[in-house]
Amino acid sequence: MKPLSGSHAINRQVLADHVYDEILESLMDGRLEPGASMSIDGTARELEVSPTPVREALARLEHTGLVRRVALKGYRVAPLFSSEDFAQLMEARLAIEPVTTRLACERMTPETLAALERSIHNLATALRGPSFAEFRDYFDADELFHRLIAENAGNPFMLAAYNALGGQVQRFRLFGGIGITDADHAISEHQAIFDALLSGDATLASEMMAAHVSKVRGRAMADAPES
Repeated sequence: MKPLSGSHAINRQVLADHVYDEILESLMDGRLEPGASMSIDGTARELEVSPTPVREALARLEHTGLVRRVALKGYRVAPLFSSEDFAQLMEARLAIEPVTTRLACERMTPETLAALERSIHNLATALRGPSFAEFRDYFDADELFHRLIAENAGNPFMLAAYNALGGQVQRFRLFGGIGITDADHAISEHQAIFDALLSGDATLASEMMAAHVSKVRGRAMADAPES
């Protein structure tokens, strides 16, 4: 992880976000081994910050599933997903996202459509290299597309269920190291979902989302390293 020089001019939240990004990058690139203990004080010294932003960053990362808090022992890097774990995660997405897509279609606004269209553009123009720094923008655009739909479904319980899945972070943990291999497929599938939303066809939009999640699962499993 790269040290961060302290500065009184840096807003506390900005500093916390920097610390979060540094730890996230180390996790996603595999520089922090699964099961490894994560010392708040040690990480703070390494990043040249106080323990507070590190503690806040680890609490945020716990919600992604990338780290786990162990009683009386602090935080540890979570174990990698098995293929079975990943399959179960995608089953959960298949149960949730087609429904949120149908609901969102019924509540779609020009502003949301514009934001979804921008996310597809960002997905198409983002770098796709093997390191997290190289595919971070792609990752963010992909996650934003799905989150916008969940947020606009108008059902807080469905949104909570979506958020509980931790976005798509675990997918990249399991199948990372080779960059983004399915970008062209994903972009085309996002476009098909968007076109259905734009047309106001809630059933078609739901079907396109189900097809997308199923295809992501299939491609990811095909890319999975041999165990």
